[in-house]
Amino acid sequence: MNEMQLKDAKAKLSAVVDRAVAGEPTVITRHGRKEAVLVSFDEWQRIAKVPSFAELLLAFPGEPGDIPDRSRKPARALRDASR
Repeated sequence: MNEMQLKDAKAKLSAVVDRAVAGEPTVITRHGRKEAVLVSFDEWQRIAKVPSFAELLLAFPGEPGDIPDRSRKPARALRDASR
């Protein structure tokens, strides 16, 4: 991954965009701090479609019996018992 100062990215924006489209993201820095990443639009769409953890849990196709009942013992007791 390339890293470039903001002032240089401004001067070479067309080349930075071309690299992003070719699959090479660029980290943009300002005063030595990483501030942004330029990626292609296709990559942005792919990343933006990642479901949240809650959505993944809600989509779980299992039956209620597939998940062990832990309501009676705290997680620590279960972890200690497995040792």
